[in-house]
Amino acid sequence: MKTIGLIGGMSWESSAEYYRLLNQSVRARHGPAASARCVLWSFDFAEIEALQRAGDWDALTDRMVDAARRVEGAGADLLLICTNTMHKMAPQVEAAITIPLLHIVDPAARRIVGAGLSKVALLGTAFTMEQDFYRDRLAQHGLDVLVPDMADRATVHRTIYDELVAGIVTGDSRAAYRDIIARLVGQGAQAVILGCTEIMLLVRPEDSAVPLFDTTALHVEGALEAALAQ
Repeated sequence: MKTIGLIGGMSWESSAEYYRLLNQSVRARHGPAASARCVLWSFDFAEIEALQRAGDWDALTDRMVDAARRVEGAGADLLLICTNTMHKMAPQVEAAITIPLLHIVDPAARRIVGAGLSKVALLGTAFTMEQDFYRDRLAQHGLDVLVPDMADRATVHRTIYDELVAGIVTGDSRAAYRDIIARLVGQGAQAVILGCTEIMLLVRPEDSAVPLFDTTALHVEGALEAALAQ
């Protein structure tokens, strides 16, 4: 098995899910004593969030590139960025290392296309929903992307940063997300992409009338396929 490199801590709540899913999957495949071979670099998300809020993407890019080089230097054979938003600087990270970067969009997009779906709703941080880097990657797979309206985007974003990154899951927020998803389905969405690695802590399949595609789980699945490939 190849060594999987993880850049996490954005937030550690979702990074813990990456680690859990990786190890559970390897154990299921190779027996009760088996676990994933991985290297993890974990940020202090308070520092990352402050730079995001300030719009200092150059400083964030420098930190991501430095982390990627550290993970590669620690022996990783492939790299995962354990967050959707920070894929904004995926091209710069990819250019700075010699190991493959598995982009979080691609496993989800391939699964959606494989299911015969073409019009998807995207939930994530305001950066992910409103900027081009994520939607353009989905469009490269032939997907038509819907995002919530301004008020609903604010609700989705606030819930992520004020609650989910702190491990807070409430019924009120689940109900709000359920209503937002219903409105997007009403606009023609055939599926919903959980485009923030914390949203899977809140939203469940029963909250949506259409399929949910969890980028965290699908990213892990893609990483294992790459790591176990001969």
